[in-house]
Amino acid sequence: MWNAWMTFSCERNDFTLGLKMHNAIDLGVIIMQNNENLLREIPHVDKLMKNELLTDNEIIKEFNIYRHEITDAVRDVLSDIREAIISGKTEKVPDENEIAQKAVNLAAERSQKGIQKVINGTGCILHSNLGRACMSQAAAKAAYEAARSYSTLEYDVLAGERGSRTFCVEAYLNELTGAEASLVVNNNAAAVLLILTSIASGGNVLVSRGELVEIGGGFRVPEIISQCGCTLRAVGTTNKTRLKDYKKAIGKKTKALLKVHTSNFKIVGFSESVSVGQLAILGRSQGVPVIEDIGSGAIIDMQKYGIHSEPCVRQSLKDGADIVSFSGDKLLGGPQCGIIVGSKKYVDEMKKHPLYRALRADKMTIAALEATLRVYFDVKAAEREIPVLSMLSATKEELKERAEKLLELIRESGGKAEIVSCKSVAGGGSVPGLELPSYAVVPSVQGRSAEGLEKFLREQQLPIIGRIEEGKLLLDVRTIFEDDFEYVAAVMSAG
Repeated sequence: MWNAWMTFSCERNDFTLGLKMHNAIDLGVIIMQNNENLLREIPHVDKLMKNELLTDNEIIKEFNIYRHEITDAVRDVLSDIREAIISGKTEKVPDENEIAQKAVNLAAERSQKGIQKVINGTGCILHSNLGRACMSQAAAKAAYEAARSYSTLEYDVLAGERGSRTFCVEAYLNELTGAEASLVVNNNAAAVLLILTSIASGGNVLVSRGELVEIGGGFRVPEIISQCGCTLRAVGTTNKTRLKDYKKAIGKKTKALLKVHTSNFKIVGFSESVSVGQLAILGRSQGVPVIEDIGSGAIIDMQKYGIHSEPCVRQSLKDGADIVSFSGDKLLGGPQCGIIVGSKKYVDEMKKHPLYRALRADKMTIAALEATLRVYFDVKAAEREIPVLSMLSATKEELKERAEKLLELIRESGGKAEIVSCKSVAGGGSVPGLELPSYAVVPSVQGRSAEGLEKFLREQQLPIIGRIEEGKLLLDVRTIFEDDFEYVAAVMSAG
């Protein structure tokens, strides 16, 4: 009896299991058939590319996307739909308009991964990650015209023959700085490379230990010196270097005395350094050229902007430096480039060196630099037109008025915000420790933390970049152009 029951029980279980398997197979077949039907409903790329949304030139122009980018986006959107159907995550194929819209959004998102405009609300004037100095409208226009048209880059119209590509720039630089000669390369690291290679290759270069700096991207002064075929002779200590340290180190192989401005850090307290004037006297007595890399590139006195530690190019040359190098896209407020000014004897050597050809600036840089330098002959005009100077010279009262204007626009758009006092910085490795009094607008959106709001603003089609302090998101008006106020207000009302 027991055996009979066991046999019946096993048979019944086998029957039940078989029935379940049969049903599962049937269900699988149904799902597969359903999936196949859905997959057949997916429109072809060629058909989708004829959709009105994807052929609307106004939309393409608005998002600044190209036809091939839309085609790639369509393929990827269709691929995602196909995978979702196969994996069972969806049981419906979106209509063609919805697919087209997704493709436009994807193409637009991808197009923003390159260099694009952002609104800088960080209060950092020379923000290295955001492109450092903003050029004047005149400089930007000059670069644009040089890029889109033929130009007199190396042509003398009056003489009807080949001309010098940097003649005008050099004339401006010489007059503004008091230099005998000058030249332009693609950045300041390149300037130092060219100077040392042409003047000191094969010899020793003396540098204070306190000036062996690391610049952006991990490049270090000792490595640059080595790359130039020179031998570094560090003198003094990290915090104290005296003139006698240089005197002891000078020998037959010494080819240059190099002074590097510590523009991206500051030594305070028990410290001592040698001025370029003292080095110049020593260099002349020994027949050794003195080179000064001042980095940030102030060609006018910056003390009236509250900047007291930045060397001025004209003063460095007056103090006796044979060669001075600096950046064009920092305190000068021009395009990225390296500028070399000083003794004609040494500058002429650099112009003849093969490395100069590899490092020289392009036509857009030269055009923008020329327009930037031209306005410096009228300092008041320079303060109005060159964004860096305009931001540095803005008074606390002016900044408060701007903050109130932005606040009013935000409230008119239906957003909420408040004004707080804050501190701006120069940035870009310039003037470490300098803080400029400013004002910021602090937006408020219900349900969003400062971090969430920062992310929301950063992910806009035109990103707005702020900074978080003490749990609040600050938009410092010192670095926000007034032309962008309405856009900021509109985004805040939508947040």
